[in-house]
Amino acid sequence: MQRVSFNNKNSVFFNALKEKVDIYFKSNNIKETGNYKLYIKTILLSLSAISLYTILVFFTPASVWLSLSLCVLMGINLAGIGFNVMHDGAHGSFSTKTWVNDLMGYSLNFMGGSVYLWKYKHNVNHHSFTNIEGMDDDIDIKPWIRVHADQEKYWYHRFQHVYWVILYGVTYLLWIYVQDFKKYFTGKIGETPFRKMDVKEHIIFWVGKLLYVAAFIVLPLYTVGVLDTIIGYLVIAFVCGFVIAVVFQLAHIVEDAAFETPDSQNYKVEAEWAVHQIQTTANFATKSKIVSWFTGGLNYQVEHHLFPRISHIHYPKISELVRETCQQFNIQYLEFPTVMSAVRSHVVHLKHVGRV
Repeated sequence: MQRVSFNNKNSVFFNALKEKVDIYFKSNNIKETGNYKLYIKTILLSLSAISLYTILVFFTPASVWLSLSLCVLMGINLAGIGFNVMHDGAHGSFSTKTWVNDLMGYSLNFMGGSVYLWKYKHNVNHHSFTNIEGMDDDIDIKPWIRVHADQEKYWYHRFQHVYWVILYGVTYLLWIYVQDFKKYFTGKIGETPFRKMDVKEHIIFWVGKLLYVAAFIVLPLYTVGVLDTIIGYLVIAFVCGFVIAVVFQLAHIVEDAAFETPDSQNYKVEAEWAVHQIQTTANFATKSKIVSWFTGGLNYQVEHHLFPRISHIHYPKISELVRETCQQFNIQYLEFPTVMSAVRSHVVHLKHVGRV
């Protein structure tokens, strides 16, 4: 598929915004990468994941409800590692040192995924071509979910505002056991080919998958038992998948977020790239320190899409500069005050697109 281009000849908006952001970091003499706040968070999330895993696998509580509660916490914990540790690492914003970023990014392989494939899917396709049909793999949930009116419609889409809860919960399993292998063997993210893996990346891919299965399925089968392992693992996977899916969907699949189907003749978007990012992206619950802490600043999705190489710990301040510049250029800044208001907008959008 031909690559989409943007009207970046005169990037007046982004140039003005970038100048303000650059001045902010230089005048305050701070680095754009993470600091002690992110490092402490990484330690806490890592230790809590290790503790939960150790209790569940080697010291399984006799109480079924306590075990299930710990499985729920484990799923939430893994999602938190993905939001904070892996995400910043894979974007190169965790540290100024490349090897540290790489190490943090490989936490996704610990969770059963592939950071190599994720970087192409997320950093390249999604961030470059947000909400553009045929380019952004994140809006390709076909045939189960229809996210905009140009996608093919099936009868069951009338109920997608109901069954999305179940579907989002199984996305984690589909991701690590189906989609990763589809990308691996086809060499494509959606319709876009990606650079072939070298020997090292092939080894990391397969070793990561095998170690994940060994740690989360094989070993628990031996120490806990078949039925308990299956139930516990499915609870962890469902919770983790649901939390991750919801956070990312609230950023782009909501009311007033724009979707593009490129002209088949010139494959060009008329807006400059930065303006397109704002038109297709939404923030939510930015006043909640708990939400911001847990989601790794992904509730500041507008700022993240404009400056993905800047660590999320800086987004609250950058948000002020983005709002100011949007007002200056009369560009709508989309934000929901709470998580629930964003969820409602997501459900309303799914209902509308499923029936239109």
